[in-house]
Amino acid sequence: MEAPPPPPSTNKLQQQEFTLASVTDLTSSSSSSPSPSSAVATFSCVNEVTELRFQESESAHGFTFDLSSTQLFKLGQLQFICVSHNSDSVKEDAFSRGVVIKFSDEKESKVFSNSFEEWRKDSVGKGSSLPNGTVSDGKSKFDDKIEAASAKMYFHYYGQLLHQQNMLQDYVRTGTYHAAVMENRSDFAGRVVVDVGAGSGILSMFAALAGAKHVYAVEASEMADYARKLIAGNPLLAERITVIKGKIEDIELPEKADVLISEPMGTLLVNERMLETYVIARDRFLSPNGKMFPTVGRIHMAPFSDELLFMEMANKALFWQQQNYYGVDLTPLYASAHQGYFSQPVVDAFDPRLLVAPPMFHVIDFTQMKEEQFYEIDVPLKFTASVCGRVHGLACWFDVLFDGSTVQRWFTTAPGAPTTHWYQIRCVLSQPIHVMAGQELTGRLHLVAHSAQSYTINLTLSAKMWGPGANQGGILQTSSCKLDLKEPYYRMSQPQVYPVAQETPAQPQDIQIQSDDLEELELLQQNANAQL
Repeated sequence: MEAPPPPPSTNKLQQQEFTLASVTDLTSSSSSSPSPSSAVATFSCVNEVTELRFQESESAHGFTFDLSSTQLFKLGQLQFICVSHNSDSVKEDAFSRGVVIKFSDEKESKVFSNSFEEWRKDSVGKGSSLPNGTVSDGKSKFDDKIEAASAKMYFHYYGQLLHQQNMLQDYVRTGTYHAAVMENRSDFAGRVVVDVGAGSGILSMFAALAGAKHVYAVEASEMADYARKLIAGNPLLAERITVIKGKIEDIELPEKADVLISEPMGTLLVNERMLETYVIARDRFLSPNGKMFPTVGRIHMAPFSDELLFMEMANKALFWQQQNYYGVDLTPLYASAHQGYFSQPVVDAFDPRLLVAPPMFHVIDFTQMKEEQFYEIDVPLKFTASVCGRVHGLACWFDVLFDGSTVQRWFTTAPGAPTTHWYQIRCVLSQPIHVMAGQELTGRLHLVAHSAQSYTINLTLSAKMWGPGANQGGILQTSSCKLDLKEPYYRMSQPQVYPVAQETPAQPQDIQIQSDDLEELELLQQNANAQL
Protein backbone atom coordinates (compact mmCIF):
# COMPACT_ATOMS: atom_id res chain seq x y z
CA MET A 1 0.00 0.00 0.00
CA GLU A 2 1.27 3.43 -0.93
CA ALA A 3 2.36 5.78 1.84
CA PRO A 4 0.02 8.78 2.31
CA PRO A 5 1.26 12.03 0.83
CA PRO A 6 2.83 14.52 3.25
CA PRO A 7 0.43 17.10 4.74
CA PRO A 8 0.30 20.36 2.84
CA SER A 9 2.20 23.29 4.28
CA THR A 10 0.12 25.54 6.49
CA ASN A 11 1.91 28.56 5.05
CA LYS A 12 0.90 29.33 1.46
CA LEU A 13 3.27 32.29 1.10
CA GLN A 14 6.74 31.87 -0.33
CA GLN A 15 9.78 33.62 1.11
CA GLN A 16 10.19 37.14 -0.26
CA GLU A 17 13.13 39.52 -0.27
CA PHE A 18 13.20 43.28 -0.81
CA THR A 19 16.20 45.54 -1.27
CA LEU A 20 16.02 48.67 0.85
CA ALA A 21 17.72 51.97 0.13
CA SER A 22 18.27 52.39 3.87
CA VAL A 23 17.22 51.11 7.26
CA THR A 24 17.54 53.08 10.51
CA ASP A 25 17.28 51.31 13.86
CA LEU A 26 15.35 53.71 16.13
CA THR A 27 16.12 51.67 19.23
CA SER A 28 19.87 51.60 18.78
CA SER A 29 21.69 51.66 22.10
CA SER A 30 24.34 53.93 20.64
CA SER A 31 24.41 57.36 22.21
CA SER A 32 24.88 58.96 18.82
CA SER A 33 22.06 59.47 16.35
CA PRO A 34 21.10 56.26 14.53
CA SER A 35 22.69 56.13 11.08
CA PRO A 36 20.89 54.68 8.08
CA SER A 37 22.44 51.87 6.01
CA SER A 38 21.31 49.77 3.05
CA ALA A 39 19.72 46.41 3.88
CA VAL A 40 17.58 43.51 2.75
CA ALA A 41 14.12 42.82 4.18
CA THR A 42 13.00 39.18 4.13
CA PHE A 43 9.55 37.70 4.80
CA SER A 44 9.67 34.05 5.86
CA CYS A 45 8.01 31.40 7.99
CA VAL A 46 10.21 29.61 10.53
CA ASN A 47 8.69 26.91 12.74
CA GLU A 48 5.17 28.15 12.00
CA VAL A 49 6.14 31.72 13.01
CA THR A 50 5.96 34.37 10.30
CA GLU A 51 8.88 36.76 10.50
CA LEU A 52 10.24 39.90 8.89
CA ARG A 53 14.03 40.10 9.09
CA PHE A 54 16.19 43.12 8.31
CA GLN A 55 19.79 42.32 7.42
CA GLU A 56 22.24 45.16 6.88
CA SER A 57 24.20 44.76 3.66
CA GLU A 58 27.63 45.75 4.97
CA SER A 59 27.59 43.91 8.29
CA ALA A 60 26.38 40.79 10.03
CA HIS A 61 24.02 42.89 12.13
CA GLY A 62 20.35 42.00 11.70
CA PHE A 63 17.11 41.87 13.64
CA THR A 64 13.89 39.92 13.31
CA PHE A 65 10.28 41.03 13.91
CA ASP A 66 7.48 38.61 14.73
CA LEU A 67 4.74 39.70 12.33
CA SER A 68 1.98 38.77 14.79
CA SER A 69 2.99 41.78 16.91
CA THR A 70 4.34 44.09 14.21
CA GLN A 71 2.76 47.11 12.57
CA LEU A 72 3.75 49.15 9.54
CA PHE A 73 3.05 52.88 9.20
CA LYS A 74 3.54 54.89 6.03
CA LEU A 75 5.59 58.06 6.41
CA GLY A 76 5.72 58.90 2.70
CA GLN A 77 5.69 57.33 -0.77
CA LEU A 78 9.05 55.66 -0.17
CA GLN A 79 9.34 55.57 3.61
CA PHE A 80 7.79 53.45 6.39
CA ILE A 81 8.22 52.94 10.09
CA CYS A 82 8.02 49.35 11.33
CA VAL A 83 7.41 48.73 15.06
CA SER A 84 7.11 45.58 17.12
CA HIS A 85 7.38 44.19 20.64
CA ASN A 86 10.98 43.38 21.47
CA SER A 87 10.78 39.60 21.69
CA ASP A 88 14.50 39.37 22.50
CA SER A 89 13.91 40.79 25.98
CA VAL A 90 12.94 38.54 28.89
CA LYS A 91 11.25 41.39 30.75
CA GLU A 92 7.46 41.18 30.89
CA ASP A 93 7.12 44.91 30.42
CA ALA A 94 9.49 44.99 27.45
CA PHE A 95 8.32 47.67 25.06
CA SER A 96 8.90 47.97 21.34
CA ARG A 97 11.68 48.32 18.86
CA GLY A 98 11.38 50.11 15.60
CA VAL A 99 13.07 50.80 12.31
CA VAL A 100 12.58 53.38 9.60
CA ILE A 101 12.89 51.81 6.16
CA LYS A 102 13.27 53.60 2.86
CA PHE A 103 12.95 52.38 -0.71
CA SER A 104 14.50 53.86 -3.83
CA ASP A 105 11.56 52.83 -6.02
CA GLU A 106 7.88 53.65 -5.45
CA LYS A 107 6.69 50.45 -7.15
CA GLU A 108 8.89 48.36 -4.87
CA SER A 109 7.55 50.16 -1.79
CA LYS A 110 3.95 49.38 -2.82
CA VAL A 111 4.76 45.70 -3.37
CA PHE A 112 6.44 45.57 0.04
CA SER A 113 3.40 47.19 1.72
CA ASN A 114 1.02 44.71 0.07
CA SER A 115 3.25 41.79 1.01
CA PHE A 116 3.40 42.97 4.60
CA GLU A 117 -0.40 42.92 4.80
CA GLU A 118 -0.57 39.40 3.31
CA TRP A 119 2.08 38.02 5.64
CA ARG A 120 0.57 39.70 8.67
CA LYS A 121 -2.91 38.32 7.86
CA ASP A 122 -1.35 34.89 7.54
CA SER A 123 0.29 35.32 10.95
CA VAL A 124 -2.92 36.56 12.56
CA GLY A 125 -4.80 33.64 11.05
CA LYS A 126 -2.64 31.27 13.09
CA GLY A 127 -4.06 32.74 16.32
CA SER A 128 -0.80 34.29 17.46
CA SER A 129 -0.66 36.66 20.39
CA LEU A 130 -1.42 40.26 19.55
CA PRO A 131 -0.66 43.56 21.36
CA ASN A 132 -2.56 44.19 24.59
CA GLY A 133 -2.65 40.45 25.30
CA THR A 134 -5.60 39.69 23.01
CA VAL A 135 -5.97 36.79 20.60
CA SER A 136 -6.85 37.52 17.03
CA ASP A 137 -10.60 37.81 16.73
CA GLY A 138 -10.79 40.91 14.56
CA LYS A 139 -11.73 43.17 17.48
CA SER A 140 -9.61 45.47 19.62
CA LYS A 141 -10.13 46.51 23.21
CA PHE A 142 -11.83 49.66 21.93
CA ASP A 143 -14.20 47.61 19.75
CA ASP A 144 -15.11 45.38 22.68
CA LYS A 145 -16.64 48.20 24.69
CA ILE A 146 -17.86 50.66 22.01
CA GLU A 147 -20.63 49.82 19.56
CA ALA A 148 -19.61 50.00 15.91
CA ALA A 149 -22.28 52.53 14.88
CA SER A 150 -21.21 55.00 17.56
CA ALA A 151 -17.52 54.64 16.70
CA LYS A 152 -18.25 55.15 12.99
CA MET A 153 -20.15 58.39 13.66
CA TYR A 154 -17.53 59.56 16.15
CA PHE A 155 -14.56 59.13 13.81
CA HIS A 156 -16.54 60.53 10.87
CA TYR A 157 -17.33 63.66 12.90
CA TYR A 158 -13.75 64.28 13.95
CA GLY A 159 -12.47 63.44 10.47
CA GLN A 160 -14.03 66.62 9.07
CA LEU A 161 -12.11 69.88 8.87
CA LEU A 162 -15.10 72.04 9.79
CA HIS A 163 -15.30 70.41 13.24
CA GLN A 164 -11.54 70.73 13.72
CA GLN A 165 -11.87 74.39 12.80
CA ASN A 166 -14.56 74.82 15.44
CA MET A 167 -12.14 73.53 18.08
CA LEU A 168 -9.18 75.49 16.76
CA GLN A 169 -11.25 78.68 16.83
CA ASP A 170 -12.01 78.11 20.50
CA TYR A 171 -9.20 80.47 21.39
CA VAL A 172 -9.61 79.91 25.13
CA ARG A 173 -8.94 76.21 24.59
CA THR A 174 -6.21 76.52 21.98
CA GLY A 175 -4.52 79.48 23.66
CA THR A 176 -4.43 77.73 27.04
CA TYR A 177 -2.82 74.63 25.53
CA HIS A 178 -0.24 76.77 23.74
CA ALA A 179 0.57 78.66 26.93
CA ALA A 180 0.78 75.48 29.01
CA VAL A 181 3.30 73.96 26.59
CA MET A 182 5.41 77.07 25.99
CA GLU A 183 5.53 78.02 29.66
CA ASN A 184 6.88 74.56 30.42
CA ARG A 185 9.44 74.13 27.66
CA SER A 186 11.70 72.24 30.02
CA ASP A 187 9.14 69.42 30.10
CA PHE A 188 9.21 69.11 26.29
CA ALA A 189 12.73 70.06 25.16
CA GLY A 190 14.63 66.97 24.04
CA ARG A 191 11.74 64.67 25.08
CA VAL A 192 9.66 62.09 23.27
CA VAL A 193 5.99 63.14 23.16
CA VAL A 194 2.84 61.20 22.25
CA ASP A 195 -0.19 63.21 21.15
CA VAL A 196 -3.25 61.10 22.00
CA GLY A 197 -6.06 61.74 19.51
CA ALA A 198 -4.03 64.30 17.59
CA GLY A 199 -6.78 65.59 15.32
CA SER A 200 -5.30 68.30 13.12
CA GLY A 201 -1.93 67.87 14.80
CA ILE A 202 -1.92 71.30 16.42
CA LEU A 203 -0.79 70.03 19.83
CA SER A 204 1.94 67.96 18.20
CA MET A 205 3.27 71.10 16.55
CA PHE A 206 3.10 73.00 19.83
CA ALA A 207 5.25 70.25 21.38
CA ALA A 208 7.71 70.44 18.48
CA LEU A 209 7.85 74.23 18.82
CA ALA A 210 8.75 73.71 22.47
CA GLY A 211 11.75 71.62 21.41
CA ALA A 212 10.47 68.03 21.58
CA LYS A 213 12.95 65.44 20.31
CA HIS A 214 10.19 63.56 18.52
CA VAL A 215 6.40 63.60 18.56
CA TYR A 216 4.15 60.67 17.68
CA ALA A 217 0.76 62.06 16.63
CA VAL A 218 -1.76 59.23 16.97
CA GLU A 219 -5.13 59.80 15.27
CA ALA A 220 -7.71 57.13 14.38
CA SER A 221 -9.96 59.16 12.07
CA GLU A 222 -9.42 60.35 8.50
CA MET A 223 -8.13 63.58 10.03
CA ALA A 224 -4.75 61.82 10.22
CA ASP A 225 -4.33 62.43 6.49
CA TYR A 226 -5.06 66.14 6.91
CA ALA A 227 -2.66 66.25 9.86
CA ARG A 228 0.12 64.80 7.68
CA LYS A 229 -0.53 67.46 5.07
CA LEU A 230 -0.60 70.29 7.60
CA ILE A 231 2.54 69.10 9.35
CA ALA A 232 4.36 68.59 6.04
CA GLY A 233 3.58 72.24 5.25
CA ASN A 234 5.63 73.20 8.31
CA PRO A 235 8.95 71.54 7.36
CA LEU A 236 10.93 72.81 10.37
CA LEU A 237 8.53 70.87 12.59
CA ALA A 238 7.69 67.98 10.26
CA GLU A 239 11.06 66.29 10.60
CA ARG A 240 10.33 65.68 14.29
CA ILE A 241 6.68 64.57 14.01
CA THR A 242 5.38 61.18 12.92
CA VAL A 243 1.64 60.84 12.28
CA ILE A 244 0.30 57.37 13.05
CA LYS A 245 -3.20 56.51 11.87
CA GLY A 246 -4.77 54.10 14.31
CA LYS A 247 -6.31 53.66 17.74
CA ILE A 248 -4.19 54.00 20.88
CA GLU A 249 -5.51 50.61 21.95
CA ASP A 250 -4.13 48.94 18.81
CA ILE A 251 -0.97 50.71 17.65
CA GLU A 252 2.64 50.12 18.71
CA LEU A 253 5.39 52.71 19.11
CA PRO A 254 9.15 52.27 18.81
CA GLU A 255 9.92 53.94 22.15
CA LYS A 256 8.46 55.08 25.43
CA ALA A 257 7.13 58.62 25.83
CA ASP A 258 8.36 61.22 28.30
CA VAL A 259 5.21 63.31 27.85
CA LEU A 260 1.60 62.60 26.87
CA ILE A 261 -0.43 65.51 25.53
CA SER A 262 -4.08 65.29 24.59
CA GLU A 263 -7.41 67.09 24.53
CA PRO A 264 -9.61 64.23 25.81
CA MET A 265 -12.29 66.30 27.55
CA GLY A 266 -15.95 66.06 26.59
CA THR A 267 -19.10 67.63 27.94
CA LEU A 268 -19.20 67.09 31.71
CA LEU A 269 -15.50 66.22 31.26
CA VAL A 270 -16.19 62.51 30.65
CA ASN A 271 -18.50 62.51 27.59
CA GLU A 272 -17.20 60.60 24.53
CA ARG A 273 -15.15 58.36 26.87
CA MET A 274 -11.89 59.69 25.47
CA LEU A 275 -10.40 59.88 28.98
CA GLU A 276 -10.27 56.09 29.02
CA THR A 277 -8.09 56.15 25.90
CA TYR A 278 -5.90 58.78 27.57
CA VAL A 279 -5.15 56.56 30.58
CA ILE A 280 -4.67 53.52 28.30
CA ALA A 281 -1.99 55.56 26.50
CA ARG A 282 -0.47 56.31 29.91
CA ASP A 283 -0.31 52.63 30.81
CA ARG A 284 1.03 51.52 27.43
CA PHE A 285 3.41 54.28 26.40
CA LEU A 286 4.35 56.67 29.22
CA SER A 287 7.69 56.11 30.91
CA PRO A 288 7.87 56.13 34.73
CA ASN A 289 7.68 59.68 36.12
CA GLY A 290 6.51 60.93 32.72
CA LYS A 291 4.32 64.03 32.39
CA MET A 292 0.68 64.23 31.34
CA PHE A 293 -0.80 67.41 29.83
CA PRO A 294 -3.48 67.76 31.23
CA THR A 295 -2.75 66.15 34.58
CA VAL A 296 -5.92 66.45 36.69
CA GLY A 297 -9.57 67.17 35.94
CA ARG A 298 -12.37 68.40 38.20
CA ILE A 299 -16.14 68.23 37.71
CA HIS A 300 -17.81 71.19 39.45
CA MET A 301 -21.46 71.03 40.52
CA ALA A 302 -23.98 73.42 42.09
CA PRO A 303 -27.81 73.63 42.34
CA PHE A 304 -29.40 76.36 40.23
CA SER A 305 -32.69 78.23 39.88
CA ASP A 306 -33.88 79.19 36.40
CA GLU A 307 -37.64 79.62 35.93
CA LEU A 308 -37.30 80.56 32.24
CA LEU A 309 -35.38 77.39 31.41
CA PHE A 310 -37.79 75.22 33.39
CA MET A 311 -40.83 76.70 31.63
CA GLU A 312 -39.11 76.33 28.26
CA MET A 313 -38.49 72.63 28.91
CA ALA A 314 -42.00 72.00 30.25
CA ASN A 315 -43.73 73.89 27.42
CA LYS A 316 -42.08 71.75 24.75
CA ALA A 317 -44.38 68.87 25.64
CA LEU A 318 -47.58 70.97 25.45
CA PHE A 319 -47.95 69.95 21.81
CA TRP A 320 -48.94 66.49 23.06
CA GLN A 321 -51.80 67.86 25.16
CA GLN A 322 -53.93 68.47 22.07
CA GLN A 323 -57.11 66.42 22.17
CA ASN A 324 -58.18 67.16 18.62
CA TYR A 325 -55.14 67.22 16.37
CA TYR A 326 -56.76 66.66 12.95
CA GLY A 327 -59.28 64.50 14.80
CA VAL A 328 -56.63 62.62 16.81
CA ASP A 329 -56.17 62.75 20.58
CA LEU A 330 -52.41 63.17 21.29
CA THR A 331 -52.66 63.20 25.08
CA PRO A 332 -51.73 59.51 25.58
CA LEU A 333 -48.13 60.45 24.68
CA TYR A 334 -47.92 63.62 26.77
CA ALA A 335 -46.30 61.98 29.81
CA SER A 336 -43.70 60.21 27.65
CA ALA A 337 -42.89 63.42 25.75
CA HIS A 338 -42.59 65.38 28.99
CA GLN A 339 -40.21 62.78 30.40
CA GLY A 340 -38.23 62.72 27.16
CA TYR A 341 -37.54 66.45 27.19
CA PHE A 342 -36.39 66.36 30.79
CA SER A 343 -34.04 63.47 29.99
CA GLN A 344 -31.91 65.82 27.89
CA PRO A 345 -29.06 67.63 29.63
CA VAL A 346 -29.04 71.30 28.62
CA VAL A 347 -25.82 72.62 27.09
CA ASP A 348 -25.54 76.41 27.17
CA ALA A 349 -23.78 79.30 28.86
CA PHE A 350 -25.62 80.63 31.91
CA ASP A 351 -25.26 83.48 34.38
CA PRO A 352 -23.45 82.28 37.54
CA ARG A 353 -25.94 84.35 39.57
CA LEU A 354 -28.44 81.55 38.89
CA LEU A 355 -26.55 79.30 41.32
CA VAL A 356 -28.27 78.97 44.69
CA ALA A 357 -25.32 77.47 46.61
CA PRO A 358 -21.50 77.49 46.46
CA PRO A 359 -20.23 74.74 44.13
CA MET A 360 -18.44 71.55 45.09
CA PHE A 361 -16.13 69.47 42.89
CA HIS A 362 -15.08 65.89 42.18
CA VAL A 363 -11.41 65.25 41.31
CA ILE A 364 -10.23 62.87 38.57
CA ASP A 365 -6.45 62.38 38.62
CA PHE A 366 -5.40 61.25 35.15
CA THR A 367 -2.05 60.02 36.46
CA GLN A 368 -3.71 57.60 38.90
CA MET A 369 -7.20 56.81 37.57
CA LYS A 370 -7.64 53.30 36.18
CA GLU A 371 -9.57 52.72 32.98
CA GLU A 372 -12.22 50.64 34.77
CA GLN A 373 -12.89 53.45 37.25
CA PHE A 374 -14.38 55.49 34.41
CA TYR A 375 -17.09 52.90 33.84
CA GLU A 376 -19.04 54.13 36.87
CA ILE A 377 -18.57 57.44 38.69
CA ASP A 378 -20.49 58.07 41.89
CA VAL A 379 -20.44 61.55 43.44
CA PRO A 380 -22.23 62.27 46.76
CA LEU A 381 -23.69 65.78 46.81
CA LYS A 382 -24.00 68.21 49.70
CA PHE A 383 -24.79 71.93 49.48
CA THR A 384 -26.03 74.74 51.72
CA ALA A 385 -28.45 77.11 49.99
CA SER A 386 -27.38 80.76 49.96
CA VAL A 387 -30.77 82.14 48.89
CA CYS A 388 -34.46 81.26 49.02
CA GLY A 389 -36.10 79.94 45.87
CA ARG A 390 -36.87 76.94 43.71
CA VAL A 391 -34.02 74.59 42.77
CA HIS A 392 -34.55 73.46 39.18
CA GLY A 393 -31.59 71.12 38.91
CA LEU A 394 -27.82 70.71 39.00
CA ALA A 395 -25.40 72.83 36.99
CA CYS A 396 -22.04 71.30 36.03
CA TRP A 397 -18.80 72.38 34.42
CA PHE A 398 -15.17 71.26 34.51
CA ASP A 399 -11.61 72.45 34.66
CA VAL A 400 -8.26 70.73 34.06
CA LEU A 401 -4.76 71.35 35.40
CA PHE A 402 -1.57 71.34 33.33
CA ASP A 403 0.90 70.52 36.08
CA GLY A 404 4.10 71.68 34.43
CA SER A 405 7.50 71.78 36.09
CA THR A 406 7.70 75.55 35.63
CA VAL A 407 4.09 76.78 35.59
CA GLN A 408 0.84 75.22 36.78
CA ARG A 409 -1.94 76.41 34.50
CA TRP A 410 -5.67 75.81 34.88
CA PHE A 411 -8.17 75.71 32.04
CA THR A 412 -11.80 76.26 33.06
CA THR A 413 -15.25 76.11 31.47
CA ALA A 414 -16.92 77.78 34.48
CA PRO A 415 -19.94 80.10 34.10
CA GLY A 416 -18.79 83.69 34.05
CA ALA A 417 -15.38 82.73 32.60
CA PRO A 418 -14.66 83.22 28.87
CA THR A 419 -17.00 80.87 27.01
CA THR A 420 -15.60 77.74 25.35
CA HIS A 421 -17.13 75.33 22.84
CA TRP A 422 -17.98 73.08 25.81
CA TYR A 423 -20.20 75.77 27.42
CA GLN A 424 -21.72 74.38 30.65
CA ILE A 425 -24.26 71.62 31.24
CA ARG A 426 -27.42 71.56 33.37
CA CYS A 427 -29.52 68.63 34.51
CA VAL A 428 -33.09 69.91 34.91
CA LEU A 429 -35.50 68.31 37.40
CA SER A 430 -39.09 67.84 36.27
CA GLN A 431 -40.13 68.49 39.90
CA PRO A 432 -38.31 71.54 41.37
CA ILE A 433 -37.42 71.71 45.08
CA HIS A 434 -38.21 74.70 47.33
CA VAL A 435 -35.32 75.78 49.58
CA MET A 436 -34.67 78.48 52.16
CA ALA A 437 -31.37 80.25 52.74
CA GLY A 438 -29.25 78.08 55.00
CA GLN A 439 -31.13 74.89 54.16
CA GLU A 440 -29.05 71.82 53.35
CA LEU A 441 -29.34 69.98 50.04
CA THR A 442 -28.00 66.46 49.68
CA GLY A 443 -28.07 63.96 46.86
CA ARG A 444 -26.13 61.84 44.42
CA LEU A 445 -24.76 62.21 40.89
CA HIS A 446 -24.28 58.75 39.45
CA LEU A 447 -22.69 58.34 36.00
CA VAL A 448 -22.78 54.97 34.23
CA ALA A 449 -20.83 54.53 30.98
CA HIS A 450 -22.56 52.96 27.99
CA SER A 451 -21.41 51.60 24.64
CA ALA A 452 -22.45 54.71 22.70
CA GLN A 453 -19.35 56.50 24.05
CA SER A 454 -21.25 58.41 26.69
CA TYR A 455 -22.98 58.12 30.07
CA THR A 456 -26.36 57.68 31.64
CA ILE A 457 -26.81 60.33 34.36
CA ASN A 458 -28.82 59.51 37.48
CA LEU A 459 -29.39 62.59 39.64
CA THR A 460 -31.14 62.82 43.00
CA LEU A 461 -31.47 66.00 45.08
CA SER A 462 -33.15 66.24 48.49
CA ALA A 463 -33.89 69.20 50.78
CA LYS A 464 -33.33 68.42 54.43
CA MET A 465 -35.57 69.79 57.18
CA TRP A 466 -34.90 73.42 58.00
CA GLY A 467 -35.54 75.55 61.06
CA PRO A 468 -36.51 74.36 64.55
CA GLY A 469 -36.11 70.61 64.85
CA ALA A 470 -33.84 70.38 61.80
CA ASN A 471 -31.13 68.80 63.93
CA GLN A 472 -33.35 65.75 64.17
CA GLY A 473 -32.61 65.12 60.48
CA GLY A 474 -35.11 63.93 57.92
CA ILE A 475 -35.86 64.72 54.29
CA LEU A 476 -38.45 67.33 53.38
CA GLN A 477 -38.48 67.05 49.57
CA THR A 478 -36.80 64.75 47.02
CA SER A 479 -36.59 64.97 43.24
CA SER A 480 -34.70 62.80 40.78
CA CYS A 481 -34.14 62.43 37.06
CA LYS A 482 -32.43 60.15 34.55
CA LEU A 483 -30.66 61.73 31.59
CA ASP A 484 -28.64 60.58 28.58
CA LEU A 485 -25.44 62.59 28.16
CA LYS A 486 -25.28 61.37 24.56
CA GLU A 487 -28.47 63.29 23.66
CA PRO A 488 -28.16 66.85 25.02
CA TYR A 489 -30.29 69.86 24.21
CA TYR A 490 -27.93 72.41 22.65
CA ARG A 491 -29.75 75.50 23.79
CA MET A 492 -27.12 77.86 22.34
CA SER A 493 -28.42 77.06 18.86
CA GLN A 494 -31.83 78.53 19.73
CA PRO A 495 -32.79 82.18 19.14
CA GLN A 496 -31.86 84.32 22.10
CA VAL A 497 -34.50 86.32 23.97
CA TYR A 498 -33.89 90.05 23.90
CA PRO A 499 -35.39 92.60 26.31
CA VAL A 500 -38.34 94.66 25.05
CA ALA A 501 -36.75 98.01 25.83
CA GLN A 502 -33.80 98.74 23.57
CA GLU A 503 -31.44 101.70 23.64
CA THR A 504 -31.35 103.89 20.53
CA PRO A 505 -28.35 102.97 18.37
CA ALA A 506 -25.55 105.51 18.40
CA GLN A 507 -25.57 105.54 14.59
CA PRO A 508 -29.14 105.10 13.25
CA GLN A 509 -29.40 102.75 10.28
CA ASP A 510 -30.82 104.04 7.00
CA ILE A 511 -33.81 101.67 6.76
CA GLN A 512 -36.89 102.20 4.55
CA ILE A 513 -40.12 101.91 6.60
CA GLN A 514 -43.57 101.63 5.02
CA SER A 515 -46.45 103.84 6.27
CA ASP A 516 -48.29 100.81 7.74
CA ASP A 517 -45.18 99.95 9.72
CA LEU A 518 -44.97 103.54 11.04
CA GLU A 519 -48.52 103.34 12.38
CA GLU A 520 -47.74 100.03 14.10
CA LEU A 521 -44.56 101.49 15.62
CA GLU A 522 -46.50 104.46 16.99
CA LEU A 523 -48.99 102.14 18.68
CA LEU A 524 -46.15 100.09 20.20
CA GLN A 525 -44.48 103.28 21.45
CA GLN A 526 -47.74 104.48 23.05
CA ASN A 527 -48.12 101.14 24.82
CA ALA A 528 -44.52 101.28 26.02
CA ASN A 529 -44.98 104.82 27.37
CA ALA A 530 -48.18 103.77 29.17
CA GLN A 531 -46.23 101.07 30.99
CA LEU A 532 -43.51 103.48 32.19
